[in-house]
Amino acid sequence: MRSTNAGITLTRNAIPTISIVVPCHNEAQSLKSFMLATNTALASIADVSFEFVFIDDGSTDTTLSALVTIAETDPRVRIVELSRNFGKEAALTAGIDFARGDAVIPIDADLQDPPMVIAALVDKWREGYEVVLAQRVNRDTDSLLKRLTAHLFYRLHNTLADHAIPENVGDFRLMDRKVIDELKRFPERGRFMKGLFAWVGFRTATVEYERAPRIAGASKFGFWRLWNFAIEGITGFSTLPLRVWTYFGFTVSLCAFVYGAFMLIRTLLYGNDVPGYASLLVSVMFLGGLQLMGLGVIGEYVGRVHQEAKGRPIYIVRRTYPGDTGRAI
Repeated sequence: MRSTNAGITLTRNAIPTISIVVPCHNEAQSLKSFMLATNTALASIADVSFEFVFIDDGSTDTTLSALVTIAETDPRVRIVELSRNFGKEAALTAGIDFARGDAVIPIDADLQDPPMVIAALVDKWREGYEVVLAQRVNRDTDSLLKRLTAHLFYRLHNTLADHAIPENVGDFRLMDRKVIDELKRFPERGRFMKGLFAWVGFRTATVEYERAPRIAGASKFGFWRLWNFAIEGITGFSTLPLRVWTYFGFTVSLCAFVYGAFMLIRTLLYGNDVPGYASLLVSVMFLGGLQLMGLGVIGEYVGRVHQEAKGRPIYIVRRTYPGDTGRAI
C-alpha cells in the first residue's frame, strides 16, 4: 500500500514501521538512559519495526554529539539538527515532517513518559484506532502551583475553545499516518500542537499511565513560558476573548444608562448636589482599565495575524544525520 504526501512516497509494508519522535534541547544527560529504557520496551513489541527521529532544537550542551554517537551504532536513528532553538512546538513539527513511519509517537527524552507505555499504544492502534492518547492518572511529580495552573488552563481553554483538548494529556501519544498527513497540511506558524492534535479528530482511544520524575535536568517551561503557552493555546483556537468585550461594553453602557437615569430622577426630586471626587476617579480608572484590557486582547490577535502574514518558516534545518541537507519549512 502506497501513499503520497508533499512529494514523498511512503510504502506500507507487511510489517509496519513506527516513528519515535524525540524533540531534544539540552538533554545530553538523559539520552543514554532514554535509549536503554526505550529499546527494552520496544523489544517486547512483535511484528513492528521502529525508527527514531531526534530533533536537536538548538542545544547548547553536548546533545548533538551524543546523538551522533548513538546514530553511528544504531541505523534506526536519524537526527535533524535545527539552526537554532525554535521551541518545542517547532521541533515537534519538524519531527512529524521527517517521520516516515506508518504511525508516529512523540515522546520526551527525560523518561517522565515511560517507554513501556508504547506497547499499550500500539495494541490500541492495532485495534483500529487512529489516535491513541496517553493520559496521566496523576500529576504528583509536578509542583502544587503547576498542578493548579494546569487544571485552570484546561478548564479555561475547554470553556472558551470550540474544540476541547483532553485533560492531563501531553504530546505523548500515537498517531496513524493518515493523521500525520493531515497535520502536515497545516500552514500556520503559531502552533499549539495539543490543540492541533485535538482539532483533526479521527477515532481516538485512551491509555492511562503514571508519570515518573525526570531522570536528569530541569523543565524548560518556567511560569512565564507556560503563561505565554496558555495564551497561545486560547487565542489560537477561540475568538471568544474578542467577542466578550462586546458584552463588557454593553454591560458598562447599561450600567451608565441606569446610573444616569437615577441621577436625573434624584436631581428632579431633591435638587443638585456636589458629586464625590472619589467616585469619579474610580469610574474613570475602571473604564480606562477595561479599555486597556480590551486593547490587549485585540493586540494578541493582531499579533497572530502579523506573525502569519510574514510567512516565516516554522523552523530551519541546519543538517540531518545521516546526510547533509539544510532547508527551511
